[in-house]
Amino acid sequence: MATLISPSNHSPVEDAEALRKAVKGWGADGKAIISILGHRNGTQRIQIREAYHNLFQEDLIKRLESELSGDFERAMYRWILEPAEREALLANIALRNGDKNYQVIVEISCVLSPDELFVVRRAYHNRYKRCLEEDVAANTSGYLRQLLVGLVSTFRYGGSEINAKLAQTEADALHEAIKNKNRSNEEIIRILTTRSKTQLVATFNRYKDDHGIAITKKLSDEGSDEFHKAANLVISCINDHKKYYEKVLRSAMESAGTDEDALTRVIVTRAEKDLKEIKEVYYKRNSVHLEHAVAKETSGDYKKFLLTLMGKED
Repeated sequence: MATLISPSNHSPVEDAEALRKAVKGWGADGKAIISILGHRNGTQRIQIREAYHNLFQEDLIKRLESELSGDFERAMYRWILEPAEREALLANIALRNGDKNYQVIVEISCVLSPDELFVVRRAYHNRYKRCLEEDVAANTSGYLRQLLVGLVSTFRYGGSEINAKLAQTEADALHEAIKNKNRSNEEIIRILTTRSKTQLVATFNRYKDDHGIAITKKLSDEGSDEFHKAANLVISCINDHKKYYEKVLRSAMESAGTDEDALTRVIVTRAEKDLKEIKEVYYKRNSVHLEHAVAKETSGDYKKFLLTLMGKED
């Protein structure tokens, strides 16, 4: 369930006028901006952007970019974009980073539905005049490239049917491939990039039942190179993405310095989807409410905005 609290009826024109007032003059009124955009769903935010442009012949996103700064500006910018635009932006930033953060590419390709991923790929085309697969291939190599290109270019079957015999066969195939290390990576790639999520979960469960160990643990034991790390992320995202996101949040706030990019990414992308369940997983794992952890690690308008998206006013 979503954590976003948005009104059922709102006036895009009134919101646009209030936002104009908040960004005019010396220094933007962060509190006013949060009180509006922090309580509007995706459709409502699009309506506000259109109303703002019609009223003031100005792009609201560009105006906010120029008026806000730091982590607050980056979080607000990601929030106000349409979901597919946002995912395209996150993918591009990840690929441009010096450390080539393939974790974001795995999230986008494995957590989103097949239809959502297709729309993101189209948004990437429109925004960057290149295809996502092209940029993934240009920034990776070897087996990692084969895996990631396969993931972003696939259109998985989205049904709930399970073939138990296939799950058994492919659990055995994965066991042999992991045991053979780099000699059978193509088999791992084939299975992870072509099967439906439901079928893959059945395969992972079969693997654990047969071998007494989770496939993610076995992968970690057998290899720590980029390919094995990425394959592990794929399995984690497909197996239980809420548990996966809890770990991302925990890691973001456990590091020496808070990883604001990861913190923002999870809260902004999941606030309208399943952040409530992710919060519950976080509390169960850490005995601390996510809101309290975020409040401790952040400050200012950035803190207020994240807490608003989580359904808790500061």
